[in-house]
Amino acid sequence: MSNKILEVQQLKKYFSVGKKQTLQAVNGVSFDVEKGETFGLVGESGCGKSTIGRTIMGLYHKTAGNVIFKGDNIHSFTEKERFAFYRDMQMIFQDPYASLNPRSTVREVIAEPMEVHGIYKKKREQVERVYRLLEEVGLSRDHANRYPHEFSGGQRQRIGIARALALEPSFIIADEPISALDVSIQAQVVNLLKKLQAEKGLTYLFIAHDLSMVKQISNRIGVMYLGNLVELTESTILYDSPLHPYTEALLSAIPIPDPDIEEKRERIILHGELPSPIHPPTGCVFRTRCPKVMDICKKQKPTWQAVKKNHYVACHLYE
Repeated sequence: MSNKILEVQQLKKYFSVGKKQTLQAVNGVSFDVEKGETFGLVGESGCGKSTIGRTIMGLYHKTAGNVIFKGDNIHSFTEKERFAFYRDMQMIFQDPYASLNPRSTVREVIAEPMEVHGIYKKKREQVERVYRLLEEVGLSRDHANRYPHEFSGGQRQRIGIARALALEPSFIIADEPISALDVSIQAQVVNLLKKLQAEKGLTYLFIAHDLSMVKQISNRIGVMYLGNLVELTESTILYDSPLHPYTEALLSAIPIPDPDIEEKRERIILHGELPSPIHPPTGCVFRTRCPKVMDICKKQKPTWQAVKKNHYVACHLYE
């Protein structure tokens, strides 16, 4: 029996730019997420990873493809079905300040989803639920009557996590939840997410550009470049045996906390201009910056294939 909770099938999301141009933000991406796992989605800024998260949530209308959640196509939901869907899938946003209403207290921010969905008829029960959520994310009930501007970035992100948990979802999309935080706070938030996952049996789609941090939380990782998925495998395999030249370059940029090893290690520098998603290159989208480019890369788009068990890549080097 399949244990897939989410299936993304050939998803495309294009945006109109001006009168005649089209920006290909996501161009035929497919992956699945198993129940209880954390699937990491990584890549440079502008590669389309956040657009995927927002399209899965229904914040963007898809251009093509399907998103299947627990066996149902979310883009064919009726208004009533979508309302129920949002109880089961929630999102943690990148900016922990812009995503919180500055005019609402923390109690009101966390309680709002419960009010919208008609949970807890008695106000006292709702308030007690808010208190419990604050304590679960490492804050206290004393914080309930304060406003978002009174908190640090890390504390505001904890409030955002508490709000995402308010409806007791089974699936959470974490859209770069640590990128706006200090390095010292990032590990705390990642550890909190792992703790909540273990306690509540949550499933995560964890979107980030920091490969070193993604490794700490993800079971499997998909690497994106210019709207395309170029590699996908288990996190340990990706770090130990990357296949795609782009993945190799990303991993080479991660500093190693050993000065002797770091000094001798060769950094892969990508040359060439980053292509525009309005006019992506023909053939392989990475060919304009790839240190291993071949003639076929200019003419033909590489096929998505399993090179090893549970290790997928789109690259002509392995065809």
